Amino acid sequence: MNILTVTRAFSACLLFSLALSVQAEPTKVFELRTYTTHEGRLPALHERFKNHTTGFFEKHGMRNIGYWVPSDPERADNTLIYILEHDSREAAAQSWKAFGADPGWQKVYKESREDGAIVKHIDSVFMTATEYSAIQ
Repeated sequence: MNILTVTRAFSACLLFSLALSVQAEPTKVFELRTYTTHEGRLPALHERFKNHTTGFFEKHGMRNIGYWVPSDPERADNTLIYILEHDSREAAAQSWKAFGADPGWQKVYKESREDGAIVKHIDSVFMTATEYSAIQ
């Protein structure tokens, strides 16, 4: 076996190992969620998030990035927008599944709806940060 053959074999192994390690690393994703509430129910949603939901998110591996309400008058009274960070899309799916199955969350959810349903509609968008984004 000559040095060229050994070098090619080593290079192939190195590239293969590198490819495996890159594929094995999870790709961090951000999830933008927009909740539209039933009329007059945004305060109840704020209460639930402030006192319960954010903690359950963290418990199940979701990182709270930020929460906002629109300043546009037509959506200011019925919309909550927030961003979560997940290690990957797969991690997000696992976290949401565990969150939904958590008996503590189920109790909070049920109790928060005693005066009626809170959320009318949910939009979710998964995003990856660009290389020039301040958040990586």
